[in-house]
Amino acid sequence: MADPAAAETGTDRRWRLRHLPVLLAASVALAAVAAVVGGATGGVTAALGAAVGVGVTVLSYTLTTVVLAWADQINPQLLLPLGLGLYALKFTLLGVVMVAVASTGWPGLVPLCLGIVAGVAVWTGVHIWWLTRVHAHRSPA
Repeated sequence: MADPAAAETGTDRRWRLRHLPVLLAASVALAAVAAVVGGATGGVTAALGAAVGVGVTVLSYTLTTVVLAWADQINPQLLLPLGLGLYALKFTLLGVVMVAVASTGWPGLVPLCLGIVAGVAVWTGVHIWWLTRVHAHRSPA
């Protein structure tokens, strides 16, 4: 007998991206909070740095989600090489950008880093919540 979840994924090809709107909404809320906290503690530069840090995380994770969803739809065997390649590319680019920003002496660097950390924590936490609460309780159609 076929697995109902497998049957659902076969008919609903958008399931790979279903979580994305929730994660993006949480990230937009976090970026606003990060900007307010940054502004209150370090002025406009800190507000910009914190919000951009969240944005870097959102851009990175959204890119990964969309590319891997596409790859899975085309050929699931592409997931591992594309996932590892994206991981290496993203962290190389992030390192290059962080070194370049640090070399300028921009005072928003620490808030930028804190925004990245907050973005990772919130994205991961909301994703876990979505998988365990929302997705786990969907009944197969």
